[in-house]
Amino acid sequence: MLAAGPLAACVGTPAALRPEATRLAEAPGYLDAAALRGLGDALPPPPASGSGVDLDDKARSARLTALEDSDRWLLATAHAELRPPLALQHFNCALGVRLEPQATPQLTRLMQRLFQDADAAAEGVKGRAFRARPVGDDPARRSCQRVTEAGRRSASYPSGSSTVAVVYGEAFAALDPERAPEIRRMAHEIGQSRLVCGMHYPSDVAAGEVLGRAVFAAAADRPEFAADLTAARAELAAIRAPDGGAAPGCASEALALSAAVP
Repeated sequence: MLAAGPLAACVGTPAALRPEATRLAEAPGYLDAAALRGLGDALPPPPASGSGVDLDDKARSARLTALEDSDRWLLATAHAELRPPLALQHFNCALGVRLEPQATPQLTRLMQRLFQDADAAAEGVKGRAFRARPVGDDPARRSCQRVTEAGRRSASYPSGSSTVAVVYGEAFAALDPERAPEIRRMAHEIGQSRLVCGMHYPSDVAAGEVLGRAVFAAAADRPEFAADLTAARAELAAIRAPDGGAAPGCASEALALSAAVP
């Protein structure tokens, strides 16, 4: 097992977020209801129960129980927090910085607005068709986060966590293009963490990633987004260490990520 201290320093304090996410009120999203609905309508419905995709999803999810209590499980526990500003620290190692909310208010505001859009888009799709979560299909399945009975019964498709993670990843990639591959990898790994946690099936995460890219592209088209991005970029440059030193816990994070997700 990883030591909780170094890993927590890199990714932030684990907290149970999904599926009972608390909506942020600090800043509105960039997209209106019609735009969000249009993005959600472009997603296909969840796999039909008993279909080939559904059966493959369930077989893979069952194999993931082998990772319970492993290094990768501990990282997935940290990734359960997806609200700004704490969730932004999941990208510390990919960015080569140590994000502190008090030093990056404009960055936090940018990500709060994107969170609102990503979360609303995913919730809109979930309202159209229900697919149970792995922890809902199997009441005895462990999750790496605290989950209520209502949470177990909540909808799994698409993964709102993956939608949010990809939106963050695209925003950070726009802020720091040179580190875009590492940043996008971390966004993807956050989605993989939701598989490890038993909170989503693989096709839920894949759909969430597609939706996240669409949400970001639409938000980035809004006139006010450019100004917010410029302000956030200035903050990121100001806190970057001259020697490019890694944030605490990055070696532990790399060790956890070295474990393949079956």
